[in-house]
Amino acid sequence: MTTTAKSGTGLGRWTRALARWETLLLVALLGLIVMGNALSPFFLSADNFSNLVAALMEVAIMALPLTLIIILGEIDLSVESMAGLASAALGFMWAANVPLEIAIPIVLVMGAAGGLLNGTLVARGGLPSLVVTLGTLALFRGLALIILGPQGISNFPPAFTELGFGDVPGTVIPWPFVIFLGLALVLGIVLHRTWIGRQTYAIGRNAGTARFSGVRVARLRISLFVLSGTIAALAGVILTSRLSSARADAGTGMTLTAVTVVLLGGANIFGGSGTIPGTVLAVLTVAVMQNALRLANVSVEVQSIALGSLLILSVLIPTFARLARKAVDRVRGRRHQPADAIAGEQA
Repeated sequence: MTTTAKSGTGLGRWTRALARWETLLLVALLGLIVMGNALSPFFLSADNFSNLVAALMEVAIMALPLTLIIILGEIDLSVESMAGLASAALGFMWAANVPLEIAIPIVLVMGAAGGLLNGTLVARGGLPSLVVTLGTLALFRGLALIILGPQGISNFPPAFTELGFGDVPGTVIPWPFVIFLGLALVLGIVLHRTWIGRQTYAIGRNAGTARFSGVRVARLRISLFVLSGTIAALAGVILTSRLSSARADAGTGMTLTAVTVVLLGGANIFGGSGTIPGTVLAVLTVAVMQNALRLANVSVEVQSIALGSLLILSVLIPTFARLARKAVDRVRGRRHQPADAIAGEQA
């Protein structure tokens, strides 16, 4: 009997592991790699790997703190305009002969201030994050246009532009990918191994219960929005470096992709669930899909349809899975009920 129980437990562990969303994403990623290799002989080349990863890194970096925001039960739609504001401010200061060693920290502080504005309006003002960040989406973009106007600044030094499109010496790994992995590791530890992560999940599941349990809900909300704004500004700096140009419209359209990545990674749009490893796998999945379609000369319109379909599926599939799980749990619960109790319910 003991052996059977252990065997059942082991089988249950394997079943749960195979049913994890991250496992399904890994299978989908491998399938896309096979498809990409079939579509183009250049897909598995070293140069293409570098291009594949670099093309989505700014979005990937913004998606990491956005994962925590969505687990919290909130949303930040202003990340792309904060990246544009950071790019515009960096270009303006560089044109005014401010050294990059000073300009970049100022830009990051600006990102933190934007996040503080979002977080304060949501946590202290009691306003919906969807409405607040839609407003600051327009606000930050307008400030970027005021700072820099329609022109671009492009005379950045080679040492700075190397950050955006250069590789780690002796490898084909872009520097932004290293930054992304470093941030993923840090935020992964924070979310999955510290009290901050536990409280983030608790607020996402039920903010009222978390508050009565002693969690400082408002403070954590504000802190995560500050983090999101700061990292969005960092993404704007990296984008400026990769394009070798600072523009007020930098980052346009990135929010949709960032939200898609987070939801595809398994985060619940209503809060309470999600993982950093899931977001990392989703980043790679979207990057491989877009790269494979690009190599196959698929039009931009079709690529947009594919991305939109991913967003819809990333919401529908987990929802259906949760409904199916609840149905199975109800059936199992009824099986364990006494016959007279079931008869009483039916009566």
